[in-house]
Amino acid sequence: MKAFTYERASAPATAAAAAAKPNAKFIAGGTNLLDLMKLQIEAPAHLIDVNRVGLDKIEATPDGGLRIGALVRNTDLAADPRIRRDYAVLSRALLAGASAQLRNKATTAGNLLQRTRCPYFYDTTMPCNKRAPGSGCAAIGGFTRNLAIMGTSEACIATHPSDMAVAMRVLDAVVETVAPDGTTRAIPIAEFHRLPGDTPHIETTLRPGEMITAVTLPPPLGGLHIYRKVRDRTSYAFAAVSVAAVMLPGGRNRFAFGGLAHKPWRVEEAEKKDTPAAVAEAVVAGARTTPQNAFKVPLLARMLASIFAQAKASA
Repeated sequence: MKAFTYERASAPATAAAAAAKPNAKFIAGGTNLLDLMKLQIEAPAHLIDVNRVGLDKIEATPDGGLRIGALVRNTDLAADPRIRRDYAVLSRALLAGASAQLRNKATTAGNLLQRTRCPYFYDTTMPCNKRAPGSGCAAIGGFTRNLAIMGTSEACIATHPSDMAVAMRVLDAVVETVAPDGTTRAIPIAEFHRLPGDTPHIETTLRPGEMITAVTLPPPLGGLHIYRKVRDRTSYAFAAVSVAAVMLPGGRNRFAFGGLAHKPWRVEEAEKKDTPAAVAEAVVAGARTTPQNAFKVPLLARMLASIFAQAKASA
C-alpha cells in the first residue's frame, strides 16, 4: 500500500470541499477501496473519512418515498421495516450480497461505487483498460464465464458487481450528490452508471470530487417483489445472473438484471411483453457471448419463467 494523507470530515460540505485535492478519495466502510489499495490498483494520495458527516438516516420524503443517507449500512437498510414492507426487492438484494460481516460495514454509496470483480482487473500482471487505460483487455479472448454479454465494447467486457444497484434500478431510484463547490445534483440511477465504450475506467457520471449524499426512492410501487440470484456458490459470490422483479397487476411488470453488463441492465421495452420467453428475448437482443458465458442467455430465460410462475402462484 502506498503512503497517503488522511483527514476526518465533519460535514458533507467540508468533505466535498476536501475532495478538490489532487487524487483524493472518500472512505467509509472501505470494503472495496482498502482491498484495491493493498493491491495498488487504487493509490489515492489523500483519504477523506466521511463516517462522521451524518448521512446515516433513512427518512420519509414529502411524496411518500424514502431518502436513504449515503452512509446507511447495508445491514441496517435491509432490516428497516419500511424497506422490508414497501421495497422488499431492495432488502432481498442486499441480503443476497457479500457476507453479514461485510454488510455491517458496507454503505449505500459505497455499494453503488464498488468496482468490477473481473479477474483481469485484479491481476496487475495483465492488461486492463479499466485499471490502466489504453493497455488492452485481457478478458477478451480470456476467461469470460462471469463477464458481460450486453453493452460491451472492444475495450471492456467487465460486469458491475452490485446486487443493491440492480434493485435500485428496478425501483427508479435517484442519486443525490454534492460537489466541491457546494452545488448539488439529482441523478436518475438509469444515468448514474456508464457503459464502457472507449473509456471503461470512467464508471459513473460523477464529476471529479463529487460525493454521493443520499439515494431517494419514489413512492412504493406495490406488487410482488422478487430478487433471484444464480451464482457459482450459495454465499459470498457475485451473480452469474440476477433478476430484480416487481410484478404488478395488469402485467405492468418491471425487471432489472445483474451479471449481464457493465451497469445494472434494464430494457423497458421488454417489460411490455407478456410472456417470460418474450421478455427474455427482448432483454438479450444483440447479446455478444463467448462459449464460456453463453449459458447466461438460457439461464436468464429460465429465471424469468420461474419468476412469472411464482407471481402466478402468489396471485
